[in-house]
Amino acid sequence: MTWRIFVILGFGDLAELQIFFFGLFLIMHLVTLAGHTTIVLLTLIDSCLQTPMYFFLRNLSTVEICYTLVIVPNMLANFLSRNQRMPFLGCALQMHFFVALGGAECFLLAVMAYDRFVAICKPLHYTLLITRTLCLQMLALACIGSFALSLTLTTLIFLLPFCQSHEINHFFCDIPAVLFLACSDTRANEIAVFLVCTLILLIPFLLILLSYGFIIAAVLRIRSAAGRSKAFSTCAGHLLVSLPHYGCAVFIYICPKSCYAPDQDKIVSLIYTNVTPMLYPMIYSLRNKEVKGALGRLLHSHSP
Repeated sequence: MTWRIFVILGFGDLAELQIFFFGLFLIMHLVTLAGHTTIVLLTLIDSCLQTPMYFFLRNLSTVEICYTLVIVPNMLANFLSRNQRMPFLGCALQMHFFVALGGAECFLLAVMAYDRFVAICKPLHYTLLITRTLCLQMLALACIGSFALSLTLTTLIFLLPFCQSHEINHFFCDIPAVLFLACSDTRANEIAVFLVCTLILLIPFLLILLSYGFIIAAVLRIRSAAGRSKAFSTCAGHLLVSLPHYGCAVFIYICPKSCYAPDQDKIVSLIYTNVTPMLYPMIYSLRNKEVKGALGRLLHSHSP
């Protein structure tokens, strides 16, 4: 049946720029993979990066690698093909893994904020509170929770009837774009999307803001200017990563179906699926002396 095949329109209205976009986003994708792979390797092999903060950073980079691989290769193929066909099940799986990995990222960013809160506000209790067992438990909870929420949401969306257009005006099977094609009442599904987004986006973001509220208050009480600078530099990278990620996601997924604007959503989606994942390794490496030191030691050990 034809409704079991979706057509990803992508950027078909910009046919004259398809090759340019393909080259640009291919380079960005390769830079993204190289950056996150470097962080994973550094935090695995360098003895100075065996702390909870780098454990979470390593897993965040692993999630980012999988997250971009779910979206970007299909997007690049779409640049070389005017209309890319995607099976019904393939579209559902792409949405499931996209939401699950995006949710895991949101939960990990919240966990990393808690880690920084304990490190700065309760430094004497840090090793007692942030144990390896707790780190593994928080990682497992973040992954299991995000995959369970994603499975529930994806199932609810793909149980809807798609009896009219099967052309998705996006470069991947995103929630608003697929929901827009449903030919039945989607109010219940929109409520489900809102509830899942509240759990995945708003609650972790509020926890991050709360953690950094306490962190800023604690840092301002530090008398040493050097101490304040070190504390702020430790947290600045995490904030620079969190704000654009949550900002873009809230902008797209909290809005109701009646506010759906395909062209606007595609531009914002390009930012959080291509631009911000590429910038994360740069932010963490350029603002983090320990990561830069580990990279320098790795390069020096392999130099002739």
